[in-house]
Amino acid sequence: MGDTGPCGPCSEIHYDRIGGRDATSLVNADDPDVIEIWNIVFIQYNRDEKGLAQLPQKHIDTGMGLERLVSILQNQSSNYDIDAFQPIFEKLAEFSQVGPYEGKLGDEDHNVKDTAYRAIADHIRTLSFAIADGAVPNNEGRGYVLRRILRRATRYGQQILKAPPGFFQQLIPTVVDIFGTAYPELVEKQAVITEVIAEEEQAFSTMLDRGIKYFSDLEEEVKEKGGKEVTGEKAFYLYDTLGFPIDLTELMAQEAGLTVNTKGFAEEMEAQKRRSREARAAAKSGGAPRLEFIAEQTAALKDSGVLPTDDAFKYKWDVELPATVMSVYGTDGFLEGKPAKSGDYVGVVLDKSSFYAEAGGQEADSGVLRIVDESGDVTGSFEVRDVQTYGGYLLHTGVVQEGTIKAGSFVNCRVDYERRRQVAPNHSMTHVLNAALREVLGDSVDQRGSLCNDEKLRFDFSYKKAMNIDQLRQTEEICQKVVKESLPVTAKTMPLADAQAIDGVRAVFGEVYPDPVRVVSVGDDTSIEFCGGTHISNTAEAEAFVLVEETAVAKGIRRITAVTREAAMNAIEEGKKFEAKVAQAEALGADTADLDKQAGAIRKEVDEAFLSAALKADLRARIEGIQKKANEAKKAALAQRVDKCMNVVKKSVDDAVAEGRKTLVMNVDIGADSKASQKITNSVKKLAPELAFLGLSEEEPGSGGKLMAFAFVPDSKVETGLKADEWVRSTLEVCGGRGGGRPGNAQGQAPECSDVDAVVAAAENFADSKVGSEVA
Repeated sequence: MGDTGPCGPCSEIHYDRIGGRDATSLVNADDPDVIEIWNIVFIQYNRDEKGLAQLPQKHIDTGMGLERLVSILQNQSSNYDIDAFQPIFEKLAEFSQVGPYEGKLGDEDHNVKDTAYRAIADHIRTLSFAIADGAVPNNEGRGYVLRRILRRATRYGQQILKAPPGFFQQLIPTVVDIFGTAYPELVEKQAVITEVIAEEEQAFSTMLDRGIKYFSDLEEEVKEKGGKEVTGEKAFYLYDTLGFPIDLTELMAQEAGLTVNTKGFAEEMEAQKRRSREARAAAKSGGAPRLEFIAEQTAALKDSGVLPTDDAFKYKWDVELPATVMSVYGTDGFLEGKPAKSGDYVGVVLDKSSFYAEAGGQEADSGVLRIVDESGDVTGSFEVRDVQTYGGYLLHTGVVQEGTIKAGSFVNCRVDYERRRQVAPNHSMTHVLNAALREVLGDSVDQRGSLCNDEKLRFDFSYKKAMNIDQLRQTEEICQKVVKESLPVTAKTMPLADAQAIDGVRAVFGEVYPDPVRVVSVGDDTSIEFCGGTHISNTAEAEAFVLVEETAVAKGIRRITAVTREAAMNAIEEGKKFEAKVAQAEALGADTADLDKQAGAIRKEVDEAFLSAALKADLRARIEGIQKKANEAKKAALAQRVDKCMNVVKKSVDDAVAEGRKTLVMNVDIGADSKASQKITNSVKKLAPELAFLGLSEEEPGSGGKLMAFAFVPDSKVETGLKADEWVRSTLEVCGGRGGGRPGNAQGQAPECSDVDAVVAAAENFADSKVGSEVA
């Protein structure tokens, strides 16, 4: 197995391609003719820096190499020479600029071209199957494994094979052709596979060139200094900023004859994770360090005779359960015989507990352990802030508030049942939401995660695009209907095989369930799920339900946030208030003063309000309708003003020409309409080509607000020193405005102007100073 982690003895089956000889000495000796085709590992230990420790539960890990068996049956010396890979190599050769696959290995493959072919073919198969099974590339767990290999393949193709961006997704039809008959889900999900890979490939391609250039510069820098190692800090920068997984950086370093300081990278990564963990733990523990068990601690408890915690009482309500402290754990390990004193932050293991440990997306219970003596008198208290389970042992972490606590102490478990009464409806309604989404969006929807606490419920699910208003409304209405119908919520524990046979039962993709398993049902057939959480007994206890948000989490994963009980009722009341406010605004006439501004203010309030997501989207659409109505009315009014203004301008220009004037400054009433200003400018040019013109217009006449200026100066006046850009700038300086343009045309504006007459005078004075006030 690995250097650390679960491990144990193993048995292996090896095949000698040559045969007729004793190949015992060649087993696991990297001989290409003696290959392992099957193994079984008996997982029973955990290996860490201290050595081996017995695992509390033992398992068998077995695996067989399909391609290796096929290579033997087809008498091929390499897995990649079998018929399942050849069509992919042929298709990839269409995009390669460095030639077809030649099957070279090791030193023969000096430019790693054939290595690139093999990696890309392997990775497109892996990604196609994984995405068809519902996995998607993202930044967590298995999703990040997929993202890493996709980026590795993309880099191989574009840098080594010189393939164009987008080549990788074009290999998918070939994979489907090869495997689609045996695996029909590939055919069914081909469009989804293509969409996901195309988006990921495009996203990484935008960073790939930057990353390759950064690494090339880094390689040059390291070699110039006589070094041979990429520092952990630089590798982390490639990972954190440019999206290069560490194994991709190591691969590029190997090709360049360099190594990577993986220890330094791990330290940088751990420092980032530690900062993140500490921030989360600090929020939960009041700044105290996080306490958790690994195999070493659970094995120590087992060796000392401590049995796993009996947590069957977690489904009881309003009980005060007597229990015995079996162990106390602190930041330096178990407190052997020593008591934890007032103010100490520790973890407590009990023989039995009524606290629910965090699991299945439901946050842990909180509450108090009342420390009592043998006669039952209270001698102290321990505040339980978090409960986690490790190998069957519940670790209650928190602070000793009063007295002392140690192994052997007697306590009474007092769960904060009022808080649980806020959590339980959120968990039960998560089940209802799951069923509602499948009804509205289809059976392809699968749960991808959840969170239930005393404030909200959050549900992640597979779906390719954002839900529209109708889908949000339908989903919310289904959940609200279930609350109103007062359906019973029941739980039953049964053998896993029997539970899996229940028609319509739901389970989380990839989750391993115990045998027997607990089955939670809402109504007769509204929802049936495997679940170990705490629930209400009737949907009426949820009181109300509101879906408040729907967002994207990752490619193909959406997230819904919803609330129940008081929070939901508050959201419903808030929605009614805004519906009335929007209706009032809709009733106003289009010519109502500042209607667009009133609608804008309501829109801002709606955006910040806590209310139904479907209703919020509907209100936004209605507000946009109000704004559109107001803007169309303003445009119509402005058009009338412009037409009227054009007549005034025409008369003023005619008068100026008749008087032989060289310049004309006018306060025109066209608002802040730049198109209208261009219309006026063109009209002046046509009416009086040799007249220099500057127009001023307030956005709202007499408001003291925005002022627009625009100017036209014919070439003859530019030659005498009057330039439009200078004219506009000088004019607007009076009210703190700015302008720009060319000598013949310019424009500008001031954010506010309380004295337009002063600006007109400034414009006239500037023009007079350049061309004189006398007539031509």
